[in-house]
Amino acid sequence: MPMIELTIPGRGTLEIKHLVTDVNGTLAIDGILIEGIARQILALRDRLQIHLLTADTHGKQAEIDHLLNLTAVRIQKGNEAQQKAEYVRKLDAKNVIALGQGANDAAMLKEAAIGIAVMSPEGLAIEALNASDLLLPNTTSALELLNKPVRIIASLRK
Repeated sequence: MPMIELTIPGRGTLEIKHLVTDVNGTLAIDGILIEGIARQILALRDRLQIHLLTADTHGKQAEIDHLLNLTAVRIQKGNEAQQKAEYVRKLDAKNVIALGQGANDAAMLKEAAIGIAVMSPEGLAIEALNASDLLLPNTTSALELLNKPVRIIASLRK
C-alpha cells in the first residue's frame, strides 16, 4: 500500500496512507475544480489513497469525479461534520491527512493524524482553523506540501 512516512520530532513517526479531502470550497469553487488541482491529485495517487467527501452542494460532483478519475463519497445533508469524522475514524485516523476549510470539516481535521486547513475564496471557518495542525494559503500549496513531505516535518517538529 502506498504511504508517506513522516518522523516528526516531538510527535513520533506517522505512516500516512490516506488523504481525505472536502471537495466544495477546498478542491472546487462553485462546483468547478480549481485550476491545477487535477494534476496535483493525480501526482499523489502513487503515494496516498485519495478520498473525496462531499454533500455535492452544487450538483457537479459527477463531473469532478470524472476529471479526477475517482468516485467521491457522498455525505448526507445534515450532520456532515460527524459523518466526515466517522469516515476518517473508519480509515484509522492515525494514517490520515485531512484537508478542508469549512465548519463541517473541523471534526475531520481534528480526528486525522494531520489536519490541514486551507484558505479559500469561500473563506476559512474558525472551527476548521482551530481543529487543524497546519494552515496553508490555498489548496494548491497544501497539495504541493504533500508532494514534498519534508516541509510538513519542518512545520510540525517541536
